[in-house]
Amino acid sequence: MSTRGARDGIGAMSDLRIRAAVPGDRDTVLAFWRTAAEGTSISDDPDGVERLIVRDPEALILAERDGELVGTVVAGFDGWRCHLYRLAVDPARRRQGIGSALLAAAEERFVRLGGRRADAMVLQRNETAHHAWRAAGYAPQEHWRRWVRPLVE
Repeated sequence: MSTRGARDGIGAMSDLRIRAAVPGDRDTVLAFWRTAAEGTSISDDPDGVERLIVRDPEALILAERDGELVGTVVAGFDGWRCHLYRLAVDPARRRQGIGSALLAAAEERFVRLGGRRADAMVLQRNETAHHAWRAAGYAPQEHWRRWVRPLVE
């Protein structure tokens, strides 16, 4: 992953660095998700984030501007399907191309790994996210439902 230019809300170019997370990013990512992500996950803890980074070092993709974390996405590929989680952008910096740059990096990763289609986990109540995902070319599949079972208490 590399540094890219991204358009901000007024059309000027600004530097946006897209890179894979490293173990030292763990606490920064967790703090960022508390303010920028909608909802919480059972994996939102130091062990969960560290396990992700160690298991698949390119899956957690970060966007930085001027050295500050401004966006994240988890681009998980299990060898069969491409899954997107935790697309989050700093609320004060939304609509500046950060989410689009993160999705482009995730999709490039998937294609490089042989993926054919990406799916995203999006909360039903998160209308803001629905608009962003639609703008990126994603659509809900109403005939599918997520079935879950906690493995730990």
